[in-house]
Amino acid sequence: MALKTFGTAATTSLAAMAWNQMSAIADMAAIEANIKNQSNPAHPIVPGGFEQGRLYLPGNRGIILLVPGDWVAYDNFGWPVVVSKESIASGSSWVHS
Repeated sequence: MALKTFGTAATTSLAAMAWNQMSAIADMAAIEANIKNQSNPAHPIVPGGFEQGRLYLPGNRGIILLVPGDWVAYDNFGWPVVVSKESIASGSSWVHS
């Protein structure tokens, strides 16, 4: 088996936010509302699925613990995308507006 290439179709097409302890509740709620349960895409993840630096992945796949400066986004299918603050720093392949 060989590795495949992976990338984005457009560099800034995902809605995202940089998380920290003072992040606006409305921003976190908007991200949470758009992350979908993959087994039933009509429904977002459970209420409280993104709070206090914890992002619960759909389908009981676990929890991601964010640190201040990590970025959270979602794709057009409602799957969360998390990029560490180190990876999004200047000089990386990630960009944001």
